[in-house]
Amino acid sequence: MWLVRSIRELVESIRPRYLRADKKEKKRILDEFVATTRYHRKHAIRLLNHGYKAKGIKKPGRQKIYTGAVVEALKMIWELCGRICSKRLHPYLPEIVGVLERHNELHLSPEEKGLLLQMSRATIDRCLLPARFEKPRGISTTKPGPLLKKAIPVRTWAQWDDARPGFVEIDLLAHCGNSVEGQYLNTLTAVDVSTGWTECLAIFQKTQFAVFEAIQELRRRLPFPLLGIDSDNGTEFINELLYRYCMQEQITFTRSRPYKKNDQAHVEQKNWSIVRRTIGYDRFETQSELALLRRIYQDLRLYTNFFQPVLKLIGKVQVDGKLIKQHDTASTPFRRVLAAEQVSLEVKTNLMNSFVQLNPVTLRNSIDHQVGILWKIIR
Repeated sequence: MWLVRSIRELVESIRPRYLRADKKEKKRILDEFVATTRYHRKHAIRLLNHGYKAKGIKKPGRQKIYTGAVVEALKMIWELCGRICSKRLHPYLPEIVGVLERHNELHLSPEEKGLLLQMSRATIDRCLLPARFEKPRGISTTKPGPLLKKAIPVRTWAQWDDARPGFVEIDLLAHCGNSVEGQYLNTLTAVDVSTGWTECLAIFQKTQFAVFEAIQELRRRLPFPLLGIDSDNGTEFINELLYRYCMQEQITFTRSRPYKKNDQAHVEQKNWSIVRRTIGYDRFETQSELALLRRIYQDLRLYTNFFQPVLKLIGKVQVDGKLIKQHDTASTPFRRVLAAEQVSLEVKTNLMNSFVQLNPVTLRNSIDHQVGILWKIIR
């Protein structure tokens, strides 16, 4: 501390002489000052010219372009979209801005809107500092069902090449808290591999009949025919009831390899990004909690499928021994369904009519409100 005070006193003593000196004398004074303090020459020049208490000195480098209302609007959209990464948010900005303006949820001047829409992915990452937190883990409740394993073929992650909608991965997520004892609620998560369309269905008991009824409800909700399902090896899926139903309805039924979660990477990712991030890891076991969970999923399916852009893996390349994944442009499941040739025009028209009437801010607020009620019940 004494050294800093000494240098300050030195600057104050020689600065008046430096300012009055000619070019040759300034060079001599500067050389002595640099030799004494060991400061960088440029820093020494700034100190001798402006002193320590100088105000209004222009800092080197580019001035900030994205400030104020532009950054606030970006943060609001980022929060609304579930804090998604810039790879997903950047191509989705024009659409979500249009939706929010249509519902009077976003008010920007033409200049501010132009700045928001011209942001690059790197700029978005700089303006947004996403919070980092440790991901908790749930308890696995999968029990192998050995009876029909030979009848149901195994599918690995590398064997799925279905370009048309209708082939889904399904998984059962337990809301058991820290113990698997007793009765607790479960969520059946289903993800269409082609479009990313996601459905979540709450069931009261982890039984074959409850899962069978949920899959029937899933078929009614999907905007396209259910052509195939891929599950894990749990007895709730690998059973005679579901196997015969798929045979009768001509639905392709496959299963993943035991203890190979990457075989079901699509649905495992949605288990975290949609269900766990929204509902959490608490234990739910009553009928009132089941009813509330189903109401949450009614809004969550609309919010996720219409306003959550997703990336789709289109290729992998080896570069210097490193695997580089290639993705397409981020788009919502709704847009991917509209682009699918196999989906009828009538279904696309109905989806478009629903999309025009939906307000993402209202959906998000409704989800947060109902989740708050759910958490109050269990606490």
